[in-house]
Amino acid sequence: MEILFAGVPLLILIVAVILFFSFVPVGLWISAIAAGVEVNLITLIGMRLRRVAPARIILPFIKAQKGGVETTIDKLEAHFLAGGHVDNVVDALIAAHRADISLT
Repeated sequence: MEILFAGVPLLILIVAVILFFSFVPVGLWISAIAAGVEVNLITLIGMRLRRVAPARIILPFIKAQKGGVETTIDKLEAHFLAGGHVDNVVDALIAAHRADISLT
């Protein structure tokens, strides 16, 4: 009987870790850090809570940072929530930046 109760905390820990990794996109966070872009884990959790796909924001954000475009995750997320196509906008901003066209 004692052996059965000894495995309960381990089972709870395993379930908690599985839930954490299914809710927080750790792979995306590691990709951002490897690209030299600072992304907070709390930001990724907030995106999940707002029902925003983090990959649809973070990947264009990485592309924008690499392309020399100054933007924020909040601006890209607001654009996404307004129904915009973040990836297309980031591509246009990078093209405008390369052509020395000033866009906000």
